[in-house]
Amino acid sequence: MKNVTVTVEEPVLKWARMEAAKRNTSVSRLVGEMLAEKMRRTDAYQRAMHDWQTKDRLWVSDGQAYPKRTELYDRYA
Repeated sequence: MKNVTVTVEEPVLKWARMEAAKRNTSVSRLVGEMLAEKMRRTDAYQRAMHDWQTKDRLWVSDGQAYPKRTELYDRYA
């Protein structure tokens, strides 16, 4: 593991100290865990976005206009 110096405002540091104490851990470990979680969420979002963008679409219009919402609901009335 590497050490990093972080500059934060006093209220943020106060919150981090209290949060770390609640979790029975250090501020350093708390910040490290938060960064790791942020990294995982960002990576998961990017994978999901890539999967969505490269997925075959079954609902492509082939240049025709999509039906209006009222037309769709009228069909089932």
